[in-house]
Amino acid sequence: MTAVHVPGTPIIEDGRLVSTSPATGAEAGRLPVASVADVEATVARARAAAPWWAGLGFTGRRERLLRWRALLAKRIEELAELVHVEGGKPPADAIVEIVTAVEHVDWAARNARRVLGPRRVRSRLVLAEFSAHLEYQPHGVVGVIGPWNYPVFTPIGSVAYALAAGNTVVLKPSEYTPAVGQWLVDTFAEVVDEQPVFSAVHGLGDVGAALCRSGVDKVAFTGSTATGRKVMAACAESLTPVLIEAGGKDAMIVDADADLDAAADAAVWGSLTNAGQTCIGIERVYAVEPVFDAFVDKVVQRAGRLTVGADGADIGPITMPSQLDVIRRHIDDALARGGRAVLGGAEAVQPPYVRPTVLVDVPEDSAAVREETFGPTLTINRVRDADEAVTLANALPYGLGGSVFGRRRAVALARRLRSGMASVNSALTFAGMSTLPFGGVGDSGFGRIHGEDGLREFARAKAITRRRARSLLPAMTFDRTDADVARLVKVVKMMYGR
Repeated sequence: MTAVHVPGTPIIEDGRLVSTSPATGAEAGRLPVASVADVEATVARARAAAPWWAGLGFTGRRERLLRWRALLAKRIEELAELVHVEGGKPPADAIVEIVTAVEHVDWAARNARRVLGPRRVRSRLVLAEFSAHLEYQPHGVVGVIGPWNYPVFTPIGSVAYALAAGNTVVLKPSEYTPAVGQWLVDTFAEVVDEQPVFSAVHGLGDVGAALCRSGVDKVAFTGSTATGRKVMAACAESLTPVLIEAGGKDAMIVDADADLDAAADAAVWGSLTNAGQTCIGIERVYAVEPVFDAFVDKVVQRAGRLTVGADGADIGPITMPSQLDVIRRHIDDALARGGRAVLGGAEAVQPPYVRPTVLVDVPEDSAAVREETFGPTLTINRVRDADEAVTLANALPYGLGGSVFGRRRAVALARRLRSGMASVNSALTFAGMSTLPFGGVGDSGFGRIHGEDGLREFARAKAITRRRARSLLPAMTFDRTDADVARLVKVVKMMYGR
């Protein structure tokens, strides 16, 4: 019996990875599948190109990255259409994603020298005869394993910063969006055609594993927590450092003094944009008792107006068909355990689409609350006060982002969230802020992309000392005398003994 191909599910035909639209089944791309030898050869070419790219210096790399930025901006509609066809994302959402990515390329290119360039560091009195210098050197070759839900923005959050720091990059795009990944590589080659500075390898999970074991100098991974653990295990074999941006189950807190219209608008956007397929999406809301009912009504009113479909709709299809089973299981479990659907429900899952679903009174130990759903669903639960909301928000092992709506205590509550990021009176905005680091804690991973920390993530600190005078307090020499040691003890007591 011939297997039926589900639109959107990647298949391999004649040694090529075939990518199709989850909405229509139309072919979006056909890329050669890389063998282990192919991955190793690609990394070897990137390693050979690394000295040339690093040798361009910050000025040369900035000029080329800004040319790539300009190309991305000029061809934004072309890329958005490819993202739409391959992943099903509405074109408007794709454009927002690309705009954010362009901003990150620009910031990384313009700020790499300031953040990573050589500098003099103040020395201390005990070693006053030495000057201290610090610089950040590129790792060499960085492997980037990208996701399918944001196939432009997320990889570029690592790629642009790694390139700006002086590394060459080998990208393994998700098998669900390989054509988008190859488009990024091809357009970069249009502005940097001298050497294979940025290249791609395609295939299923075994190709990602091969990249981890290929001898790259660092791996930046974005994906599920389960796959992140596999990446870490593979990289541990060679002590290859890793950056892990894994799953999330982000919460929003709505306090008694919140602007409920703004909170409802942000909750709907944060939970339903990209059909809820967002690692930093709002999947849980904790609203305090006095405003709970009014807030739920406003969310339902807004979410109920959204359209679902292939073209011209607010919400597109679920990109990874197997995720439909997870979404269905979470909704069914929530309802079976006493939760109520005030919008959508069990009938909302209509492959390849899921209609917006808002669930209330869902038990905190249910799958819909504890596990990452990655679909257009939202649980809203009632709490006594904001302190209880913080406790519940922090009860899960995830810790990626979060949101707080309120006035008097909002910032203080945001600080108490166990997360790498938080938005006050907005949702998801930290992702587009190129000056801020992006990353999580706990099961959401570790390491940072974006901002100054993101640049440093793709470079290694190199400390250099230089003697500039004779030592007045000789200590690190076998020529020291008892008198030298006595003077050293006296100075230390004077400086630190009070």
